[in-house]
Amino acid sequence: MKEKAVLEMRNIHKSFPGVRALQGVDFTLCEGEIHALMGENGAGKSTLIKVLTGVYGKDEGQIFLKGKDEVAIHSPQDAQRLGISTVYQEITLCPNLSVAENMFIGRTSGVCQNWKKMNTDADRILQSLDIPAKATQQLASCSIAVQQMIAIARAVDMDCKVLILDEPTSSLDEQEVEKLFRLMRDLRARGVGIIFVTHFLDQVYEVCDKITVLRDGKLVGEYEIKDLPRVKLVSKMLGKELDDMSDIKGESKPYDKDDQSAPVFEAKGLVSNAGIKPFNFYIKKGEVNGFTGLLGSGRSECVRAIFGADRVLGGTVKMDGKEVKIGKPLDAMKNGIAYLPEDRKVDGIVGDLSVRENIILALQVLKGFLKPFTKAEANKFAEDYIKLLGIKTASADTPIKSLSGGNQQKAILARWLLTDPKYLILDEPTRGIDIGTKIDIQKLVLKLASEGMSVTFISSETDEMLRTCSRLVVMRDRKVVGELSGEELSQSMIMSTIAGGDK
Repeated sequence: MKEKAVLEMRNIHKSFPGVRALQGVDFTLCEGEIHALMGENGAGKSTLIKVLTGVYGKDEGQIFLKGKDEVAIHSPQDAQRLGISTVYQEITLCPNLSVAENMFIGRTSGVCQNWKKMNTDADRILQSLDIPAKATQQLASCSIAVQQMIAIARAVDMDCKVLILDEPTSSLDEQEVEKLFRLMRDLRARGVGIIFVTHFLDQVYEVCDKITVLRDGKLVGEYEIKDLPRVKLVSKMLGKELDDMSDIKGESKPYDKDDQSAPVFEAKGLVSNAGIKPFNFYIKKGEVNGFTGLLGSGRSECVRAIFGADRVLGGTVKMDGKEVKIGKPLDAMKNGIAYLPEDRKVDGIVGDLSVRENIILALQVLKGFLKPFTKAEANKFAEDYIKLLGIKTASADTPIKSLSGGNQQKAILARWLLTDPKYLILDEPTRGIDIGTKIDIQKLVLKLASEGMSVTFISSETDEMLRTCSRLVVMRDRKVVGELSGEELSQSMIMSTIAGGDK
């Protein structure tokens, strides 16, 4: 039996100054289908979604709903009226309002003036979708995963035919992801067509029925999930056969337990106001090591203490064997430490500044704002690193917020490399970016280490940690519970160390 299309986009074109973002893209979504939209950052996924939801107007092409006549979508309100709803990675609800208020806010129905009916209706919807929340509780008291589900419930209750989930799992742990997947499967069974945008390959193969791949603004193809093995998916996204990723580690040197040289950085009994237990840590010249553990184990809190980003309450720190005081990030920077934070949107980019201004920011802080760089100096710094890291941008003057996530990440990395650090800390440097850029960053880390830089690398993806690090500090419940190197470096050893306590 032929599947019934709920959405058809045909020959969609969209250009911006200097960039052809979409070039003749087709996309079809069927009723009761979870359809992954895949591609590298900059492939055109976000632009296609924004055309569908009326954020951008298309230059050419047609959009059909339920096989009927062509529809015109000029605004998000048009999309909403047509039954197209979007739930974004960043939750756009109001945490200070109740769950019911968030579900009905902005609705034209008079139900919002009847509090009892509004709460009753909200509870009915929550129960029907098996969402563990009460209508009257404040949204802020719900976990991020439940807030995502409430956003979905709001969208579905508004006569949703097409539900777009844009990176909904990036901030969720495994149990929360499974709850979200149960809700997605329930909606699929009810006939809702779901477009799922994600960078997590495992999740695509767990929950999706079909995959559409975009590359450089063009359609690569639409595939049944069973007909597209993961390696083939990656090669289609990259436009080339993927090298064996185990070869990435070829440049790295193994950890040498007998190395008697003084550490570049060493901390003893370090503790901060973020709730981590006092910990010891060191890193040698040219070493890539990392902190690993489950979500909330204290990985990020450890490196924030090292950089002085959280208030340090105790412990001693040495650089090249000499005791130093690091009470704030500027102290760390002056001692040759650089830190790329976990959340690039909040702690990394300055969205309204240009790519150039973002790249030179840390070096300008070290130099002092009363001694600004000349325009020629700033241009040279920016152009050198745009070329070195392959940052895709129309120019150095482009506002960084208009770049794809992967290119924003490269620009922040450029910011810190420009300071020529001895010790570079990278916290989730590849989260939410495409596979090609992930590989580029991993290779760059190993190249920097081979040139003598010390690097601490943190990732939620264990495979990525094993490819890049020669030594891992294992954490559980905000304390260090073990250290692995050499033949101990395996996923099974990491998990058993996390589960088994102190080593």
